[in-house]
Amino acid sequence: MKETLYRDLAAGNIGIREATRQMRKILGMTQRDYAQKIAGVSPRILSEFENGSGNPTLSTLEKLASPFGLKITFLPPESWRINMSDQ
Repeated sequence: MKETLYRDLAAGNIGIREATRQMRKILGMTQRDYAQKIAGVSPRILSEFENGSGNPTLSTLEKLASPFGLKITFLPPESWRINMSDQ
């Protein structure tokens, strides 16, 4: 399941909200449990984020992603990364 998550993220098939939801489900946890026990954030923050109404801080996003070894980062478009690697 983790591999599918990573593959979908790398391919751009899912966004950060869906990735967060999938990480939580991979662990078999409720929003409340994942928020409190894994990420150390308010369950309300996680719920609002997953439902598309929240706007968490970068620090919160890092807490949500870190259990799966994910990093919150800016990446240039895929076409640019490929072209630059040829130089």
